[in-house]
Amino acid sequence: MTTYDVIVIGSGPGGYVCAIRCAQLGLKTAIVEGRETLGGTCLNIGCIPSKALLHASHSYHEATHNFEKMGLMGGKPKIDFAKMQGYKDDVVGQNTKGIEFLMKKNKIDWIKGWAKINSATQVTVGETAYEAKNIVIATGSEPASIPNVTIDEKTVVSSTGALALGKIPKTMVVIGAGVIGLEMGSVYARLGTEVTVIEYLKTITPGMDLDISKTLQRILKKQGLTFVMGAAVQSTKATKTKATVAYKIGDKEQAIDADVVLVSTGRKPFMDGLGFAELGGKLTDRGQIDINDQWRTSINGIFAIGDVVTGPMLAHKAEDEGMAVAEVIAGKHGHVNYGVIPGVIYTTPEVANVGQTEEQLKEAGVDYKVGKFSFMGNGRAKAVFQGEGFVKLLVDAKTDRILGCHLIGPAAGDLIHEICVAMEFGASAQDIAMTCHAHPTFSEAVREAALACGDGAIHA
Repeated sequence: MTTYDVIVIGSGPGGYVCAIRCAQLGLKTAIVEGRETLGGTCLNIGCIPSKALLHASHSYHEATHNFEKMGLMGGKPKIDFAKMQGYKDDVVGQNTKGIEFLMKKNKIDWIKGWAKINSATQVTVGETAYEAKNIVIATGSEPASIPNVTIDEKTVVSSTGALALGKIPKTMVVIGAGVIGLEMGSVYARLGTEVTVIEYLKTITPGMDLDISKTLQRILKKQGLTFVMGAAVQSTKATKTKATVAYKIGDKEQAIDADVVLVSTGRKPFMDGLGFAELGGKLTDRGQIDINDQWRTSINGIFAIGDVVTGPMLAHKAEDEGMAVAEVIAGKHGHVNYGVIPGVIYTTPEVANVGQTEEQLKEAGVDYKVGKFSFMGNGRAKAVFQGEGFVKLLVDAKTDRILGCHLIGPAAGDLIHEICVAMEFGASAQDIAMTCHAHPTFSEAVREAALACGDGAIHA
C-alpha cells in the first residue's frame, strides 16, 4: 500500500494549491480527482469559462455600441456561437493542462477517481487503498436548487448548463440575483437574449453594500435586464423547447415562459460518497464540515478547506486556506485574514468589495466616515465609455483606519487589491491619499475616494 504524508481530495483551487504548497514544503503528496481534468469547478465549469464568455460578449457589445463612436467602421459583427463556445473550451483546456503540468513539476501523484475516506489514515479510490498521515478534504460545492425546480441541464439549467448551451436563447429567466445569475444573465443579454431576473429579496447581490447593489441594478436595467423583485418561485415546468416559471409576489400568483431557465440560487457543499460523516465527522447546522482555527476537523489528521467549510464560496479564499493548511501540516503557522477577502462580480461594470459594508458598520454602532468618488470624474474611465459607478471608502472616524471599500466601475476587480494590501497593513485613508497614483489610470479614483475622507477629492 502506497503511503503519503498528505492526500488532498479534490483538485479545485483550494485542493491543487494545497497540494503544491505541501510538495514545496517537502511533503510526499497525492491529489485525488474523479474528473478527466484537474482544476475543479472553477477551471472547468465556473470562474474561467464564464470569464471567457463575459469577455467575448463584452467585446461584441463594444463592437456594436462603441466602435463607431471611436471611428472604427465596418458594421455589426455576426455571432458564431459555436466558435465562441470553442474559444471558451480552448481557454479551459489551456488552464487545466497548466495545472496538470504543475502537478508533474512538483512530483505530486494524481490518483484518478473518486475518494472514500475509510479512516483518519486511509483513503480508497476505486479498488485501491492508500495510506496518509494527513488528509485534506477540498471537494468544493455543487449548485443548490429549490423545491419543485428540477434541473435537466437542457431547458432548466445550472451554471454548468448555462455555459454549454447549443445556441443563444431568445428568452431566459434567471432565478436568483446573486453573482452567478447576474454574470451569466449579462452574457446572454449582450448577445441579444431577453433576460428576466427573478429574486426573492428586495435587493440584488444579497450582503453587498446597498449603494452598490442599487447602482448595479440600475445599470443592468439600462443594459436590458428586467428584474422581478420580492418574488418567491413556486415551480418550474419544462418541455423540450421551453420552460414555465411559476412565482408569487405576496398572494398573487404569476408565471413566465422562457427558452431557458437558469437556476442560480446558491451552492452547497459536495461530499457525495466521501464517507466523512459516516466516520462520525462533525458537520455544522448548514451541512458544512466543522473545523477549528487550524482547519482541523473533529477527526484527528483530517483537515477541510474551501466551499465545504464556513465562509464565502470563493476560489481565492479556498487557495488561501489551502496554503495555510499545508503550512500547519508542515509544522508551521498558517494564516488567513478572513476580514480581508475581496469579492468580485464580473459584469460590466465590474463590482468589487472588501471589508465591512456601511450597513454592517451602522448595525455595529461604529463611528465611521465615507469617502466617495464617481468614475465620471476619472478621465480614463470616460475615455473607455465606463464613467458610471464609484469608489466608496469606509474608514474609522477617529483613527482614519480603512474598514471597507466598495467599487463599481472599470477594472474594479483589480483596483480592490490596493485596499486589500492597505487593510492587511492596517493603513489609513490618508496613507492612500498621500501615495502617488499614475495618471491617467482608473486607480486615481481610489485615491480620490481616500482624499474625500479628508479635506475633499480634487476632481469632484
